[in-house]
Amino acid sequence: MRAHDEMYIDGAWRPAAGRDTIAVVNPADERVIARVPAGTAEDVDAAVRAARAAFPAWAATPPAERAARLTALADALAARKDTLAETITAELGSPLPLSQMVHAGVPVLVAASYAELAARYAFEERIGNSTVLLEPVGVVGAITPWNYPLHQIVAKVAPALAAGCTVVLKPAEDTPLTAQLFAEATEAAGLPPGVFNLVTGLGPVAGQALAEHEGVDLVSFTGSTAVGKRIGAIAGAAVKRVALELGGKSANVILPGADLAKAVNVGIANVMTNSGQTCSAWTRMLVDAERYDEAVELAANAVTKYVVGERVGPLVNAAQQARVLGYIARGVEEGARLIAGGPDAPLETGFYVSPTVFADVTPDMTIAQEEIFGPVVSILRYEDVDDALRIANDTVYGLAGAVWAADDEEAVAFARRMDTGQVDINGGRFNPLAPFGGYKQSGVGRELGPHGLAEYLQTKSLQF
Repeated sequence: MRAHDEMYIDGAWRPAAGRDTIAVVNPADERVIARVPAGTAEDVDAAVRAARAAFPAWAATPPAERAARLTALADALAARKDTLAETITAELGSPLPLSQMVHAGVPVLVAASYAELAARYAFEERIGNSTVLLEPVGVVGAITPWNYPLHQIVAKVAPALAAGCTVVLKPAEDTPLTAQLFAEATEAAGLPPGVFNLVTGLGPVAGQALAEHEGVDLVSFTGSTAVGKRIGAIAGAAVKRVALELGGKSANVILPGADLAKAVNVGIANVMTNSGQTCSAWTRMLVDAERYDEAVELAANAVTKYVVGERVGPLVNAAQQARVLGYIARGVEEGARLIAGGPDAPLETGFYVSPTVFADVTPDMTIAQEEIFGPVVSILRYEDVDDALRIANDTVYGLAGAVWAADDEEAVAFARRMDTGQVDINGGRFNPLAPFGGYKQSGVGRELGPHGLAEYLQTKSLQF
């Protein structure tokens, strides 16, 4: 697997300040496939200085020209789609068809959407005797996770560039090769030196240095709520803007009268996608008492389609595997009924976890409250619609969810009362222009579409 042994700073690949490296491990066979530099505070400082120097000219670049560069970026990503998919499969473990369609495919659409938005966005408006200007925030420190390595990069970098910001990216240490390919795409797209910069490294070192750097105006982070709280505290001390997309424990609410078989099957598929390593996964399935046993049987049958090593890949690393297996063991200890999977690794090699479904889960159980981030579904029983709403809202998270009902109107009425940032109605399709982000401890701010662009803008008013 090809890897750069340098950082991408100020439009060129340059040696890292230190000699330490990070091993990139294929989670399917546990082999080291590459090594990348372990960036230091010195590397971060060089990258931020480059972004700072490039900011005035990029901010002054007409939106139409920024849009043209984003179109070129989308084209460059599309041209590398096969390589990106193979790389994501190698360092994340995602089955290749998923890597091709979702991991490498969706970011091209998102990048292109921001090219279109940049070309037509109203960066200026008249209100009474004032002209209101929407101007770029400045230098953005983007810290991205490993579970959707390219999508999360594009969802931060593309709107930042469209707004006129410059960027320093610190990708997850488990999936840095995808970030290096993205940097190559920015080169091919003709971005001016310093507009995009890449520093690979560990979170407590390079990530913290980026969040703390006085030259960074906004930190955009996706990851755990615990780390998000730490970044929020760092930013708050400097009165620095943040955009935080954090954890989730989303409810898949199946109301009486809904198509039960469809809701259960789609719900199981939702959690098994990406081996359950999706912050918005519907990990809690809520079913009315009258149809509960039928739903459990449907779920037990549905999960058999997800074969380990074929449709379900490994988790990203050994620590994540151990964490998820620990949660499964905890579920058994607390009295949940295991109807599929279990707390033992299914294969000797690779960081795999069996697709797991629990029944008889109560809202106070650990597996119903904490984010597991693996292929684990908990099925909960509710007595009536108000009880379903209480259970759905009974977590510290509020990122996503789903509602199934006999008609859309009934589902929407329920969704309006859910404390969550995005709800799919009767299997609604993904919309790359719709805002994505959470309530409560699931985060601050929104990604995607015009709401995602707005995160990277600040407001100035001129009175006449």
